This record gives sequence, structure tokens and C-alpha cells, in this order.
Amino acid sequence: MTLSAVMSALTDVPAPPAGKPRQRLFIPGPTDVHPEVLAAQTRPMIGHRSDAFESLYARCEEQLKQLFFTDSRVYILAATGSAMHEAAIRNCVGGRVICFVNGAFSQRWYDVAVGCGKEAVRVDVPWCTAVKPEQVADALTRALADGPVDAITVVHNETSTGVASPVDEIAAVVRVISPQTLVLVDAVSSFSGTRIPVDEWGLDLCLTSSQKALALPPGLAFAAVSDRALAAARTVTGRGWYFDFLLLERYLKRSTTPATPAISLMQALGVQLDRIFAEGVEARFARHHRLAARTRAWAAEKGLGLMAEEGYSSPTVTTVANTYGWEIEALNRFLAEREMELSDGYGDYKGKALRIAHMGEVWDADLERLLGAVEEFAGWR
Repeated sequence: MTLSAVMSALTDVPAPPAGKPRQRLFIPGPTDVHPEVLAAQTRPMIGHRSDAFESLYARCEEQLKQLFFTDSRVYILAATGSAMHEAAIRNCVGGRVICFVNGAFSQRWYDVAVGCGKEAVRVDVPWCTAVKPEQVADALTRALADGPVDAITVVHNETSTGVASPVDEIAAVVRVISPQTLVLVDAVSSFSGTRIPVDEWGLDLCLTSSQKALALPPGLAFAAVSDRALAAARTVTGRGWYFDFLLLERYLKRSTTPATPAISLMQALGVQLDRIFAEGVEARFARHHRLAARTRAWAAEKGLGLMAEEGYSSPTVTTVANTYGWEIEALNRFLAEREMELSDGYGDYKGKALRIAHMGEVWDADLERLLGAVEEFAGWR
């Protein structure tokens, strides 16, 4: 989409909610949290075995199921996305797992698998490119020559590079080649920013965390888990205790968790989910995609190269090349004076790229304010 086309489209965008606070963070997590959601954490404590908590938990789980587009179950834990990496590995892998690594967080999932003592087959895919179905088909076919493969891991939205992989196509390929192999997906930085229909795509586990597009404080993790994945967990030993799906399932039937939950965060979750549904799920997705298109068009117009492989750009974070050799720390000092912040490149791309997150509570006017400030720093206005 060209800059002129994006600007034309902006004339029809919905206005942000009344009383919307000033957006400060344009980093890929943690993201800004609405004051109403922050305030929910100050509500009085309730007992985690009380009717009040079980009602809250049940309502949140039902809304999360709608956001995951699943009829199965969603586990809610006081944890991080990386912790859910471990939960997925401990419950779904008894033998071998293929880990597709195209960035820092897919690398982390591989490291978790190794740390859990699993036989992890690592498949490297160049950073800034997506994991493709044909790559998955090739790796899975070769691995099957040595015996069954319990699962594959793939990151839907690689936060370190701003690349989105076609997990729907990947899952379809796995189903054809090895129907018994589970498809485990990390959607930490894309969930609630784009449509991820877990059941329709045939994903066995899809995990996320609270501090990205959900726009909640850090500290909660969520996983949509299929019946197949739960059945697989029954065959796996060494599942641990805190992340044991069978234990979580027993307590889920009572709308609670085995261990004390993060009650304040759960109360914030309840408020934010209501806000998301008040905006409208499809409208929320459209907003994120519109902001992503605007950012990419702006970067191209200003001569800032786009790092993500064409056709596989993230809907929630755009990574642009630091074409002009800006000192990122100096840029962020300049932005801090205007109550804003963006991210440096990740890993080898530190100093060589900028990551502009447009997720959570970011609206069109917020993004325009950021882009205008970057232009001012660059001396373009």
C-alpha cells in the first residue's frame, strides 16, 4: 500500500475512545495499559477458592476462547510466554520435537526444549524471513525417516524481526505428512492483534502472554490447548506440577487453578477483555493491520528499508533498517522528551534497525505523533 493510499484510507478510520490517554510506548512489549485496566488491580482481594473468583475466571476463559476462536479450552497461568514454551514442551513432547528457528524467540523455544531434556531437532531459517510450509514439509519428512515426531514448534509472529509465518499453511502440511504430529504455535506478539482461528487452522497449542497486543501488565500467560494435545499429555511423563495439563484440566472444570492465581492481574484481565469486545474483535484486528500498513508505507516513503521478507510482515511490529545510521539511544532520548519510546534492533540487528510496535492501545493519531517526532529528529520537518 502506498503512502497516498494509506493517507486516503485514514480519512475513514474510527476515532479513538473518548478520554484515551497519551500513548508512550511503541516497543514490542510491555505495552501501555489503559488507566481503567491498571485501576482494576487495586480492587480488594478476593479468595481464590471463592465463588467470586471462579465466576471471574470462567468469564475470562470464555472470552479468551472467543479470541482464540476455539471450542476447546484456554489455560490461564501466572507466568510468562516463555513459561508456556516450557509447558508445551513438557506436556506435548515425550520423544522428538522439531523447532523451527527464524529469530530470537523461536530460538528460545528450542533452548527450552533442550533444557527440558527433549530430543530437539533444530531447523534454522534465515532471520527476517518466514518459516515456509515447504521447509516444514522437507524437515518433517527427513525427520520421520528416523521415527515418529511428537511435535513441531513455530513462532507465528517473531517479535525480534517483525516477521509473521503462515502457520495455517504450516499446520495443513503437517496434517498431510504426519497427522499424529502436534503443531505448537507461539502467538505472543500477535494474539488479539490479528485473527488466529485455532480450531480452523488445526493448531494443537497456541500460546500468548499478557503484555503485548492484549495491552495488560506482564505476568499472565494463556494457552489454547486442543483435545489432541491433552490426550498426548496423558502419554508423557515428567510433565512437572505447575504446568501439568492434566492437573490444570481438573481445576479448569471448577474454573480455577491448582496454585494461587494472580488475582489482581485477573481482575485487570476481566476489564481489558470487556474493553476489547466493546471495541469489536474484527475492528480491533482491522486497526492493527491498518497501523502496520501505515508504518510500512511511511518507512518506504522515507527510504527506510523494511527488514521483513515481503509478504510476511507482522501486523503488530514493523522492523525498519537504520538506513541513515541514527544513534538509536539519541533518538530515544529525543522521543523521551515527548513521552515516547521505540525499540532498537534485536541481537545482531542492534543499532542496525528500529522496531516500531503498533499494538495494544495504539491508535492512528498515536502513530502519527510518533512518526512525526522521528521526522523531526531526522530534520525532515
